[in-house]
Amino acid sequence: MTETEQPFNGQTYRIGAVARLTGISPDTLRVWERRYAVVEPLRSEAGTRLYSAEDVGRLTLIKRLVDNGDAISHVAALTLVQLQERSRGLDLMPIADAERPPCRVVVLGPTLPTLLTQDGAPMAMLGEGVELVGAFEDEHRFHAAMADLKADLLVLERATLQLDRVAQITDLFTAAGAARGLVVYGFAARAAVERLASQRIVAKRAPVDADELARWCAALRGSERAPPPEAILDGVDLAAPIPRRRYDSATLARIATASPAIRCECPHHLAQLISSLVAFEQYSRECEHRNADDAALHAFLHRATARARATMEAALVRVVEAEGIEL
Repeated sequence: MTETEQPFNGQTYRIGAVARLTGISPDTLRVWERRYAVVEPLRSEAGTRLYSAEDVGRLTLIKRLVDNGDAISHVAALTLVQLQERSRGLDLMPIADAERPPCRVVVLGPTLPTLLTQDGAPMAMLGEGVELVGAFEDEHRFHAAMADLKADLLVLERATLQLDRVAQITDLFTAAGAARGLVVYGFAARAAVERLASQRIVAKRAPVDADELARWCAALRGSERAPPPEAILDGVDLAAPIPRRRYDSATLARIATASPAIRCECPHHLAQLISSLVAFEQYSRECEHRNADDAALHAFLHRATARARATMEAALVRVVEAEGIEL
């Protein structure tokens, strides 16, 4: 069947994009298709496999079940509804480890803070190993307090989720420095959900209650081990949070124009270099994505640039101290 003969007009994905979105390697996916008919991808005129969004969702559930002990031969023939039922709650079981600190949850949105607070104050604990350390309806209050919150999980609530708002959402997660992000939405464009997924931010349709947040935190605590191989590309951990900026643009400009104590142009050059990395970091985050492969590439570029920027910021800290530059 060719692309022009597809029975639907939805987004399709090539096997490389599907591998990144689901965590199933291309070789494994081909074997599962051949032996167990897990999905039946379309074919382009050139013979390229083309997977639908439904295929990606089905494969994601199958991967989750297999990772939790099910044999592929037992789950391959299940319907989508059966897969959803069987996977409900998987990866969300609490990890018994009394020595670990509680998972610190911060919530920002119009309704969840009310549901998760008592007399205007956050509930001390949502469950074993889970602590709500901040609940904000106002974004300005969130920004003022976030440096002291040290969130492990940031839950962001949105009535609608559109593609042109994704950059704003990722900025909030970056500013919070949380290890994981969850967006709870009422209605969403599929492209926006996919864009967030490419940046390792989970989007879930409302409602979400305290028990479900507790399960998310339990999953987070269980994922603190080394990231899976599919989450690492060329040494860049795609699941790691984006490092916060140490210097804003105004501070970089002051450093670039400061007179060094010795004849050294390093402060000037480092400030310029970091400014360039900041600009490309923003550019790669905002780039239009033609498909999932493109989204995965730009997610990698965004994180790789952020890592490079953080490294050079650390170098600039040493130089500023050595030169005695007042900030």
